[in-house]
Amino acid sequence: MLSPQDIILKPIVTEKSMDDMSENKYTFKVKKDANKIQIKDAVEKIFGVKVEKVYTMNRIGKIKRMGRYAGRRANWKKAIVKLAPDSKGIEFFEGI
Repeated sequence: MLSPQDIILKPIVTEKSMDDMSENKYTFKVKKDANKIQIKDAVEKIFGVKVEKVYTMNRIGKIKRMGRYAGRRANWKKAIVKLAPDSKGIEFFEGI
């Protein structure tokens, strides 16, 4: 059984994710094999909020070159969590 801290790896802070905060949407990098139910439970336990919907997307790693050698960045999963209208915001993002 995974703990909630194992599922939610880190928050994603970009201009687009900051704009989505006005709509009660928060963006996280999550474990690659986590499903929407696990992500919802983890966010509710860690931050003490009520989650309405979870959007997930698998991001494919880019191919990068260093001279004549080509490598690949790791694949990862992104989750956008929409909070319920009556839920409070996540305090972690408030100071940013």
